[in-house]
Formats: sequence, C-alpha cells, structure tokens
Amino acid sequence: MCRERIIFRVAGFLVLAGLGLGHYIAPGWYLLSAFVGVNMLQASFTGFCPLTKILVALQVKPCEGKAQLV
Repeated sequence: MCRERIIFRVAGFLVLAGLGLGHYIAPGWYLLSAFVGVNMLQASFTGFCPLTKILVALQVKPCEGKAQLV
C-alpha cells in the first residue's frame, strides 16, 4: 500500500472513531475528530504531516501511476 492512501485511511478512521466514541461513550471524544480536521487543514497550508514523517521513517513508498491521488 502506498503512503498517501494510508494517510487518508488513518485520517478517515480516526474521524469516524471520534464521532462514534463521542456519540456512544462521552462527548469529549469529539475532540479527536476536531484534532484530525485541524491537522489536515494545517497540513494543506504547511505541507507538514506527522504521519508522513512516520511512514517515511518506515520506508513506505509514495503512490505511483494510477494509484496516485489527483
């Protein structure tokens, strides 16, 4: 699996997990979804994503060809 797809899957999972936990467990879990959203917003401006740094250190390859995101 390529780096960009992993990033989108992890972000999507964390947003949905935060919403589900916030609804069923405690409202404080909504902050998880908010944190992920803020991180995605700042990454769009700065280009810095902590998960990307981790995946680069783990030597996960970026997407190529048709798998690459547009």
